[in-house]
Amino acid sequence: MPSHLHSHHLSTRFQALDEFLIEHQQLWKPRPFTTLSLDWETTHPELANHLRHCSLADAETECPADALPAPFPHLAQQAQQLAALGHLPATDLPPAAHRLDVAVPGRKWQQIEAFASHLAFHDQPRHWLDWCSGKGHLGRRLLQPGQQLTCLEYDADLVAAGQGLSTHHHLPAQHVHQDVMASDSARHLAGDKSVVALHACGDLHVRLMQLASQQGCRQLAVAPCCYNRIAVQQYQPLSTAALASGLQLSLDDLGLPLSETVTAGARVRRQRDTSMARRLGFDLLQRQQRQRDDYLPTPSLPVAWLEKPFEQYCRDLAELKQLPLNSNPDWAALEAAGWQRLAEVRNLERVRNLFRRPLELWLVLDRALFLEEQGFEVRLGLFCDYLLTPRNLLILAERDR
Repeated sequence: MPSHLHSHHLSTRFQALDEFLIEHQQLWKPRPFTTLSLDWETTHPELANHLRHCSLADAETECPADALPAPFPHLAQQAQQLAALGHLPATDLPPAAHRLDVAVPGRKWQQIEAFASHLAFHDQPRHWLDWCSGKGHLGRRLLQPGQQLTCLEYDADLVAAGQGLSTHHHLPAQHVHQDVMASDSARHLAGDKSVVALHACGDLHVRLMQLASQQGCRQLAVAPCCYNRIAVQQYQPLSTAALASGLQLSLDDLGLPLSETVTAGARVRRQRDTSMARRLGFDLLQRQQRQRDDYLPTPSLPVAWLEKPFEQYCRDLAELKQLPLNSNPDWAALEAAGWQRLAEVRNLERVRNLFRRPLELWLVLDRALFLEEQGFEVRLGLFCDYLLTPRNLLILAERDR
């Protein structure tokens, strides 16, 4: 089993991932969904041809990597080795207080339990700070006798609900209405705080790491999420190593690690497929109509739109995009072509998906290396299995006593 990473391993792994991602960026940067033919198809015609003739069902089934033409098997093996990571050591977490998990969805509670049981700090925390806490379920789960809890949350309704729950359970918890992006959020991060952030999005967890470093926080546990939820158009590297890298990441690139759905049921998957097949059919229509071979971004649409006949769907979407429709499109052919393209897109994406986890680990290592540069001792590993949440990477950072 691969182990979790600390200190010198962090930068070694980062450099290896950096080389891999840069060398193969022509394979993972272009999106089959928005690009009719990909540049790498001319470099690897056999693989491209094979994938374009696979069915939609083929894309959904886990087939062995070596069943596909080169260079797929070799890339899959490299990606797997570079992204391999072990679990952080578990701690003896006292069982949860009676009925503490009431009103928490089952999967969310399992994630909280897993996260809480991997916070192996050298020193016993004294004051937990739950960053972007929602109702504070995580903070309450961590709170042990003799400790205090502060929860920071932007949504006033969640603050009130959280305070109600903490009061009900007689816990020494303070729920604060706070925009963590505002300049005054730093005041909550004094040195005695142990800060936790379970799935705080992009800018929110980056801001936490920057402030915790400036304010001299002792302990930090962050499970990052939604790397693309940032206010700028390009990724801003944090560590010296990432600043020195030639890898430039757009918002599209940053969305790659988040592009899988581990937990969707059959009905939701069917809706997603229909929605995407229709978008791809409309995409062919708009290219014909505009006589331009480029993708036209369309807004996300209510599920009810899938009830419309395909022609009506396209006419309404064209109207929404102020695209006049000329001639008489062959609606049946376009609809069939949309489904055909969906199969091709999903199969071509299998190449791009090999880089999903390596890119995510590159991003998380950038964060870990940044914290190390700020004087933290850093460990990085998994806190739960992938099926519970794909965002299962945990950064533990602690300063010398």
